[in-house]
Amino acid sequence: MQSVIGILKSWQPHPFVDHFTVALILLGVLTDLVGSIFSVRLWIRYMALSLMILGALAAAGSNLTGGWEADRVWEAVTGPGKDVLERHAWWGDILPWVFAGLALWRLGVQFIGIIAASRPIYLLAAILAATAIVYQGHLGAVMVYDYGVGSALLVTSQPATPSPSPGLPGPEASIMPTPAPSFLPTSTPAVMPTATSSPIVPPSPPATPEPTMSSSGSPIASPTASAPPPLGSAGPPKSPPGAVTTPASSAAKDL
Repeated sequence: MQSVIGILKSWQPHPFVDHFTVALILLGVLTDLVGSIFSVRLWIRYMALSLMILGALAAAGSNLTGGWEADRVWEAVTGPGKDVLERHAWWGDILPWVFAGLALWRLGVQFIGIIAASRPIYLLAAILAATAIVYQGHLGAVMVYDYGVGSALLVTSQPATPSPSPGLPGPEASIMPTPAPSFLPTSTPAVMPTATSSPIVPPSPPATPEPTMSSSGSPIASPTASAPPPLGSAGPPKSPPGAVTTPASSAAKDL
């Protein structure tokens, strides 16, 4: 038995059972009103009685399947949708008993002469009950189409629960924002300074001293006239070409 109930719950039969309930009740009341006009047509009144009994049974089925759906979605519905669900559930618990009482009343009107006199009052009560079931259907439509109760819209409309980020445990954890991609280089390459080398100036050649001329016209080599030899050279300094070396004593004699 439990397996059968489980299969029926998986089919979610509440919507189409409700449709049968509303249709049977409304047709039963309408047929009774027509039977009041054509009172000689007894089959119309019997049809109204049959429709009311079937409508009461369908209302009991709507209450049962509605309870299955309420158990499935009750905790997930919040806010204004929960208020509509509670009103729908309240009317769903009351109306099956109302239609069961109307079905018994209709049987008495049809077969018991004393109760037959209350037919006008019965018709008024049946019209009010039909109005109530139309309102009940309206509440069901508001739940489904406005608040998505029992549909996938209810799941997608729920706020997403932030997943805790690592390093922030507990209820105060929040989603860490993902940093936007940056197109700037992460590091700027250091500019290596270029070694500036001072230009190498070649050493200027030593100045050649002018020879001192004697009275006879011959040049006299001065011992201090020659420039010091450059570094790295070996040997005594050489006299410039064309110069005549005169001993110091000879030069003094000539003077």
